[in-house]
Amino acid sequence: MTDWIRWSGTHQEDTMADFTPEQMRRMHDFAEQLSELAEHQEDQWKVQSTDGQISLTMMSPTAPHGLNVVRLRRQIEAQTPEVMALNDTNMGDPVTGLTKVPDLMVIAEEDTDDTARVVNSRDVLMVVEVVSRTNSLTDIRDKLHDYPRMGVPLYVVVDPRKDKKTATVHSDPSDGPDGLRYRKKVPYAFGDTAIAGRWTLDTSSLKSYPADW
Repeated sequence: MTDWIRWSGTHQEDTMADFTPEQMRRMHDFAEQLSELAEHQEDQWKVQSTDGQISLTMMSPTAPHGLNVVRLRRQIEAQTPEVMALNDTNMGDPVTGLTKVPDLMVIAEEDTDDTARVVNSRDVLMVVEVVSRTNSLTDIRDKLHDYPRMGVPLYVVVDPRKDKKTATVHSDPSDGPDGLRYRKKVPYAFGDTAIAGRWTLDTSSLKSYPADW
């Protein structure tokens, strides 16, 4: 993905905990306005927020990235026909005001609302992100910090970069001295069968990025 832009509403050291409910609502509303504007553009954009900042990213997914998302989606839906695995769909949290557009989010079909502008993150069963070769920190740092606060119980990070080739399952979100964080982390190498909650993910079909990238 390319053309990454970020607007900040606080100093870098500030967090969402410093925001009043009114400030959180205003940031959420502004992110929604940007998302609506992005829908009418010729190019595809992701609008996401983290800790008082809104990022706007032009989507230009590569073939390996797209193939990995599709192969994981097919596995998830084949194992649990009662769920839907949605890709590149707006997800928002009414509690924190955070907004994301995951590569893949899993939700029970009975919890989907085809009239809503965004999926409620509190209804999401699992999120899967395939790391971008140009903006890896968004998935590895920012979203790892935000998803437990948004009520997402399982977060799988697939890293196809040539020096990584891993799938890491983060689970058991709970409070601690460092705040609400995932307390369990299980790494898998490409080729392993990853266990993520009720799902088993065969990573042998995942594609790594070309060696010359």
